[in-house]
Amino acid sequence: MSESTIPTTTSEQARRFARLERGVQLRYLALLLPALIFLIVFYGYPVAAMLARAFTDPEVGLENVRKLTNVRRHEDFLFFSIPSNGYINVFLITLRIASVVTLLTLLLGYPVAYVLSSIRASRANLLMILVLIPFWTSILVRSYAWMVLLGREGSINRIMINLGFRDEPMQLLNTRLAVYVGMVHILLPFMILPLYSVMRSIDRSYLRAASNLGASDARVFRHIFLPLSLPGVAAGCLVVFILSLGFYITPALIGGQRDIMISMLIAQQVNTLNWGFAAMLALVLLVIALLIFLIFNKLLGVDKLYGGTRK
Repeated sequence: MSESTIPTTTSEQARRFARLERGVQLRYLALLLPALIFLIVFYGYPVAAMLARAFTDPEVGLENVRKLTNVRRHEDFLFFSIPSNGYINVFLITLRIASVVTLLTLLLGYPVAYVLSSIRASRANLLMILVLIPFWTSILVRSYAWMVLLGREGSINRIMINLGFRDEPMQLLNTRLAVYVGMVHILLPFMILPLYSVMRSIDRSYLRAASNLGASDARVFRHIFLPLSLPGVAAGCLVVFILSLGFYITPALIGGQRDIMISMLIAQQVNTLNWGFAAMLALVLLVIALLIFLIFNKLLGVDKLYGGTRK
């Protein structure tokens, strides 16, 4: 038998397979390279340069950090009393609003997603259009619509007066309630979509098996469906919470003086050309968002929704 006809050994086959694998990875990298360069040049570098101003503007040092942490009084947050100044108080207001909005969207969105995942796909797709309709309307337009509805001469006040519930208009606009209503209306689809995606993928045979073994509908939901839907809950809450942290238009238009959120404070600093302190506020907001993501991922396993595994 000639040398050219000697069968290829297992080690040679493994090396060939490794070379092919590296070739495939290089081709994928070549396809991703233009997008990576675009993101680095037009997104990564500007963001990094802006955040660097927190320590270089107006001069190199920690002046902006000292300004942010200059304690003047104590603020009550949930069950705790923590040192605060005006800026930290804005962060606390932002966290309160974001937490309440996330909770409300979860309470409203979970039943909707459950119903959509329980009916036929054809009907669910038709009803999903109603969920997606808000995406087709500008946030600014929707915020102005709530200004009309919640105004002293708005539809809600007129209806309550005509029905005899009120003798005079209520102050609905420029209140914390208005901020909650407007933000929940805008962010509710961001809660429903991840919930529906996860719920639709749950194998219904598990639920039928539990029912056949004698479990009530409440126990089936509590012990099987709810745990399996937690990745969707985590993803929806994470998206809504992070979007709420940086929300600007709706609180600025329909909120009051006590509803100043961190995004509004950053815009104020930018308008006064105080770039360094604006960058410091943005940096703290970014750190808070990253910490929230890590906490959600640790407790509820957000990575499961994207095909990851928890250890």
